[in-house]
Amino acid sequence: QVQLVETGGGLVQAGGSLRLSCAASGSIFSINAMGWFRQAPGKQRELVAGIHSDGRLDYVDSVKGRFTISRDNAKNTVYLQMNSLKPEDTAVYYCHADNIEGMDYWGKGTLVTVSS
Repeated sequence: QVQLVETGGGLVQAGGSLRLSCAASGSIFSINAMGWFRQAPGKQRELVAGIHSDGRLDYVDSVKGRFTISRDNAKNTVYLQMNSLKPEDTAVYYCHADNIEGMDYWGKGTLVTVSS
């Protein structure tokens, strides 16, 4: 089992920045990729950014150039630095991990609200 705990959400004005953190615990040796998803009211959950075990990065087009995902293996933590935030970035952000057996793990989510 893998446990994921997100921190760092909050309220910010448009153009501002936030950094989300996701600390992993448990069977962390089995983790393959980690990433961040988000779900806005009335919308489907979408992948925002992902980082694979080989270092490959994925970003949804709407955040490219504004968001940066990184991973600190020593701290078992993945970060999402969000700059130039827009009201449309408002959502609950979820940390995700999958393991080498293809199992998915989710955090409880952290709310990011961007005011205009």
